[in-house]
Amino acid sequence: MRRATDRVLRWTAEKIAEQRLLWHLRRQPEASLIFPDDLTDLQAMTAVRRVLQRDADRHRLWLVVMSIAFALSGLIAMLPGPNVIAYYLAFRVMGHYLSMKGARHGLDRVRWSQRPSGPLVELRRAIALPTPERERQVGDIASRLRLPRLAGFLTRVAVPGA
Repeated sequence: MRRATDRVLRWTAEKIAEQRLLWHLRRQPEASLIFPDDLTDLQAMTAVRRVLQRDADRHRLWLVVMSIAFALSGLIAMLPGPNVIAYYLAFRVMGHYLSMKGARHGLDRVRWSQRPSGPLVELRRAIALPTPERERQVGDIASRLRLPRLAGFLTRVAVPGA
Protein backbone atom coordinates (compact mmCIF):
# COMPACT_ATOMS: atom_id res chain seq x y z
CA MET A 1 0.00 0.00 0.00
CA ARG A 2 2.85 2.34 0.87
CA ARG A 3 4.51 1.81 -2.53
CA ALA A 4 1.24 2.50 -4.35
CA THR A 5 0.74 5.67 -2.32
CA ASP A 6 4.31 6.79 -3.06
CA ARG A 7 3.81 6.10 -6.77
CA VAL A 8 0.59 8.14 -6.86
CA LEU A 9 2.23 11.01 -4.98
CA ARG A 10 5.25 10.92 -7.30
CA TRP A 11 2.95 10.99 -10.36
CA THR A 12 0.90 13.85 -8.88
CA ALA A 13 4.00 15.90 -8.06
CA GLU A 14 5.29 15.39 -11.60
CA LYS A 15 1.97 16.49 -13.15
CA ILE A 16 1.75 19.58 -10.93
CA ALA A 17 5.33 20.56 -11.77
CA GLU A 18 4.66 20.02 -15.48
CA GLN A 19 1.52 22.16 -15.44
CA ARG A 20 3.20 24.95 -13.48
CA LEU A 21 6.10 24.94 -15.95
CA LEU A 22 3.75 25.13 -18.93
CA TRP A 23 1.63 27.84 -17.32
CA HIS A 24 4.74 29.95 -16.72
CA LEU A 25 6.16 29.22 -20.17
CA ARG A 26 3.20 30.84 -21.92
CA ARG A 27 4.37 34.29 -20.77
CA GLN A 28 8.08 33.91 -21.49
CA PRO A 29 9.67 35.38 -24.63
CA GLU A 30 12.85 33.38 -24.07
CA ALA A 31 13.99 30.36 -22.08
CA SER A 32 17.22 28.50 -21.36
CA LEU A 33 17.73 24.84 -22.08
CA ILE A 34 20.47 23.31 -19.97
CA PHE A 35 21.14 19.75 -21.05
CA PRO A 36 23.63 16.92 -20.42
CA ASP A 37 26.81 17.60 -22.36
CA ASP A 38 26.80 14.13 -23.91
CA LEU A 39 23.97 15.36 -26.17
CA THR A 40 24.31 17.76 -29.09
CA ASP A 41 22.38 21.03 -29.20
CA LEU A 42 20.17 19.53 -31.90
CA GLN A 43 19.43 16.36 -29.90
CA ALA A 44 18.54 18.38 -26.82
CA MET A 45 16.27 20.79 -28.70
CA THR A 46 14.62 17.92 -30.56
CA ALA A 47 13.84 16.26 -27.23
CA VAL A 48 12.35 19.49 -25.84
CA ARG A 49 10.23 20.03 -28.95
CA ARG A 50 9.02 16.40 -28.83
CA VAL A 51 7.98 16.77 -25.17
CA LEU A 52 6.28 20.12 -25.78
CA GLN A 53 4.39 18.72 -28.79
CA ARG A 54 3.29 15.67 -26.78
CA ASP A 55 2.13 17.96 -23.95
CA ALA A 56 0.25 20.25 -26.34
CA ASP A 57 -1.53 17.28 -27.95
CA ARG A 58 -2.36 15.65 -24.61
CA HIS A 59 -3.71 18.84 -23.05
CA ARG A 60 -5.73 19.60 -26.20
CA LEU A 61 -7.36 16.17 -25.96
CA TRP A 62 -8.14 16.59 -22.27
CA LEU A 63 -9.40 20.13 -22.91
CA VAL A 64 -11.97 18.72 -25.33
CA VAL A 65 -12.96 15.89 -22.96
CA MET A 66 -13.27 18.20 -19.95
CA SER A 67 -15.16 20.84 -21.97
CA ILE A 68 -17.75 18.27 -23.03
CA ALA A 69 -18.05 17.01 -19.45
CA PHE A 70 -18.40 20.62 -18.23
CA ALA A 71 -21.19 21.28 -20.73
CA LEU A 72 -22.94 18.08 -19.65
CA SER A 73 -22.61 19.07 -15.98
CA GLY A 74 -25.19 21.74 -16.74
CA LEU A 75 -27.76 18.94 -16.66
CA ILE A 76 -27.31 18.58 -12.91
CA ALA A 77 -27.47 22.33 -12.34
CA MET A 78 -31.19 21.96 -11.66
CA LEU A 79 -30.42 20.09 -8.44
CA PRO A 80 -30.38 22.25 -5.30
CA GLY A 81 -27.02 23.24 -3.86
CA PRO A 82 -23.73 24.18 -5.43
CA ASN A 83 -22.73 22.33 -8.58
CA VAL A 84 -19.35 21.15 -7.24
CA ILE A 85 -18.86 18.92 -10.27
CA ALA A 86 -19.13 21.92 -12.61
CA TYR A 87 -16.66 23.91 -10.50
CA TYR A 88 -14.17 21.03 -10.61
CA LEU A 89 -14.61 20.58 -14.37
CA ALA A 90 -14.25 24.33 -14.97
CA PHE A 91 -10.98 24.24 -13.03
CA ARG A 92 -9.77 21.30 -15.13
CA VAL A 93 -10.80 23.01 -18.39
CA MET A 94 -8.80 26.12 -17.49
CA GLY A 95 -5.80 24.06 -16.35
CA HIS A 96 -5.64 22.11 -19.61
CA TYR A 97 -6.22 25.27 -21.67
CA LEU A 98 -3.36 27.14 -19.96
CA SER A 99 -1.07 24.10 -20.22
CA MET A 100 -1.82 23.69 -23.93
CA LYS A 101 -1.18 27.41 -24.51
CA GLY A 102 2.15 27.17 -22.67
CA ALA A 103 3.28 24.18 -24.72
CA ARG A 104 2.25 25.85 -27.99
CA HIS A 105 4.02 29.06 -26.94
CA GLY A 106 7.17 27.07 -26.14
CA LEU A 107 7.04 25.48 -29.59
CA ASP A 108 6.14 28.53 -31.66
CA ARG A 109 7.32 31.71 -29.95
CA VAL A 110 9.96 31.13 -27.29
CA ARG A 111 13.57 31.91 -28.24
CA TRP A 112 15.64 29.12 -26.74
CA SER A 113 19.22 29.53 -25.59
CA GLN A 114 21.14 26.32 -25.02
CA ARG A 115 23.95 25.35 -22.68
CA PRO A 116 25.47 21.91 -22.07
CA SER A 117 26.20 20.78 -18.52
CA GLY A 118 28.59 18.05 -17.39
CA PRO A 119 27.00 17.55 -13.95
CA LEU A 120 23.72 16.55 -15.59
CA VAL A 121 25.46 13.55 -17.19
CA GLU A 122 26.78 12.58 -13.75
CA LEU A 123 23.30 13.00 -12.29
CA ARG A 124 21.78 10.69 -14.90
CA ARG A 125 24.38 8.04 -14.06
CA ALA A 126 23.94 8.51 -10.30
CA ILE A 127 20.26 7.50 -10.44
CA ALA A 128 21.22 3.86 -11.06
CA LEU A 129 23.66 3.67 -8.13
CA PRO A 130 22.88 2.00 -4.79
CA THR A 131 21.26 4.40 -2.31
CA PRO A 132 24.28 5.44 -0.16
CA GLU A 133 26.51 6.10 -3.17
CA ARG A 134 23.67 7.83 -5.06
CA GLU A 135 22.94 10.13 -2.12
CA ARG A 136 26.62 11.08 -1.82
CA GLN A 137 27.00 11.81 -5.53
CA VAL A 138 23.68 13.67 -5.80
CA GLY A 139 24.66 15.79 -2.80
CA ASP A 140 27.95 16.68 -4.49
CA ILE A 141 26.23 17.50 -7.79
CA ALA A 142 23.54 19.52 -6.01
CA SER A 143 26.16 21.67 -4.29
CA ARG A 144 28.00 22.30 -7.58
CA LEU A 145 24.75 23.24 -9.31
CA ARG A 146 23.61 25.29 -6.29
CA LEU A 147 20.36 23.30 -6.08
CA PRO A 148 19.94 22.51 -2.37
CA ARG A 149 16.66 20.59 -2.81
CA LEU A 150 17.83 18.46 -5.74
CA ALA A 151 18.27 15.27 -3.68
CA GLY A 152 14.71 15.37 -2.35
CA PHE A 153 13.30 16.19 -5.77
CA LEU A 154 15.25 13.38 -7.40
CA THR A 155 14.09 10.87 -4.80
CA ARG A 156 10.42 11.87 -5.21
CA VAL A 157 10.36 12.06 -9.00
CA ALA A 158 13.12 10.12 -10.71
CA VAL A 159 14.41 7.29 -8.53
CA PRO A 160 12.56 4.03 -9.22
CA GLY A 161 11.35 2.22 -6.12
CA ALA A 162 12.33 5.05 -3.78
